[in-house]
Amino acid sequence: MKLIQTPHEMKIWRNSVKDDVKYSVGFVPTMGALHAGHEELLKKSKAENKISVLSIFVNPTQFNDPTDFEKYPVTWDADLKIAQINNVDVVFAPTKELLYLDGYKFKLIENDFSRYLCGKDRPGHFDGVLTVVMKLFHVIQPNKAYFGEKDYQQFQLIKGMAEAFFMNVNVVPVPTVREKTGLAMSSRNLRLSEKNRSEVAPLIYKRITESKTAQEALEKLQMDGFKIDYVEDRNQRRFVAVQLNDVRLIDNVAL
Repeated sequence: MKLIQTPHEMKIWRNSVKDDVKYSVGFVPTMGALHAGHEELLKKSKAENKISVLSIFVNPTQFNDPTDFEKYPVTWDADLKIAQINNVDVVFAPTKELLYLDGYKFKLIENDFSRYLCGKDRPGHFDGVLTVVMKLFHVIQPNKAYFGEKDYQQFQLIKGMAEAFFMNVNVVPVPTVREKTGLAMSSRNLRLSEKNRSEVAPLIYKRITESKTAQEALEKLQMDGFKIDYVEDRNQRRFVAVQLNDVRLIDNVAL
């Protein structure tokens, strides 16, 4: 497994395999704190490509709350172990200074879907997401990139970005991986207390699947003690974002 920490070195490596048509490159972008959900992305990448690249970068520009950025879990040694177990070929772990040489003067903005759901509650969030993913796509030049459906709005926006800018990458969705309780796997789950993780947070999935309407699900989640950011039905999916203590959790299901 090769560890690369600068965009320049990453581009040199990518050029070294570009001329060999056998080397289809799969890419899994992450912010670390890897879990079984990320492993599913890596497994699909390995199954469909000759080479798999994993990026680990906690992207500061997508955090509208600086406190949330500071609290984001960092598990570097465990992440590298998971990468090795899943036979990742290259780990790309750049610094903020090298990935944002311009100091974030230039950014990518989507003016429609990104203004709803998570975008409504987190101004600037998707600007940061789309900007960093575009940077990573340009540096790594993957043939396929894999995104979990737990962040379904993010997946749709990145897929739309790739199509709008004629980028030569296939953005592939991977179904949400859940804990035995039904709770969608997320790096943020590490910040939950044992009781909240095992008993309270799993109610999110239960309520959005059992309720006939979004309003019914919202009312039940309020009674369960969650602070509601939104519960909405949109494009044949039910989207939810809630806060449990100071931890923001999202989920969605097909209707």
